[in-house]
Amino acid sequence: MAIEMGRPEVDGLGDVVRVMGEWQCDGEPLQLHPGDVGWFWRFGAERTAEAVRTWSRAGEVLAVGLLDGAELLRLAFAPEVLRDEELARRVAEDVSAPECGVLPGGEAYVEAPTGAVVQDLLSEHGWKSGEPWTPLRRDLGAPVPDPGVRVEVIGPERAHEWAAVVRASFEGSTFTGERWHAMAAGAPYAGARCLIVRDEQGEAVAAVAVWSAGEGRPGLIEPMGVHPAHRGRGYGRAVTVAAARALQQSGSSSVLVCCPSSNASAVATYRSAGLDPLPERRDLYRDAS
Repeated sequence: MAIEMGRPEVDGLGDVVRVMGEWQCDGEPLQLHPGDVGWFWRFGAERTAEAVRTWSRAGEVLAVGLLDGAELLRLAFAPEVLRDEELARRVAEDVSAPECGVLPGGEAYVEAPTGAVVQDLLSEHGWKSGEPWTPLRRDLGAPVPDPGVRVEVIGPERAHEWAAVVRASFEGSTFTGERWHAMAAGAPYAGARCLIVRDEQGEAVAAVAVWSAGEGRPGLIEPMGVHPAHRGRGYGRAVTVAAARALQQSGSSSVLVCCPSSNASAVATYRSAGLDPLPERRDLYRDAS
């Protein structure tokens, strides 16, 4: 059967997210998670649908891509087809040819699971190894300690407050309360929680979103941020521990996060919260020439 690339309609996104959740397994390489699609959903359902690509055989979705920006494609594969050369070749060809409508010509980036044969085939198309990223993981089979701070689950009435902390935490962020509501309306948010940490004066100092892929499967942290005015006081560790507890309560088997290896402070924060670094992974890139 031929491999077919597709673009889901808005009403088909829920099925894509469900399938991606089934692909999340402990012991498998870190890859695009339903929570990544959920975080992208802050831009709205229509824009999310426009950013998603699927590759299917005989009607069965085997790979999903998310255009996380115009020049970055993030990929997930069903575990049993990570080494499927026919599928990988089709994905590599579609990704490398601008006329296929995945990535534009010139500079572009692809994030693919470690060990996926598509990485080898992209290299044959001239793609090169990019910057290193550090995945981190914490098993949730053992009790997670109390984070020792005041933690709140944020609902619609406090969306503006959560948004303000996230916006302050990331340079150039344009996140707003309206985008929180768009995100919360998405299919992946059914298993998600937004948490906020407050200091002793009741001020919101750190925020995190956690995304479940279903009971017994790895959950994801995306994003986590501490307000610049309150850094260096352990709130990053505290909100990460709170995130792990929330995922454990939802039935997740582990908690995952990935950040640039160059961001040593973020890696240190996650490690202080009990997450263990996994082997580094690298994006693939194609330069503008």
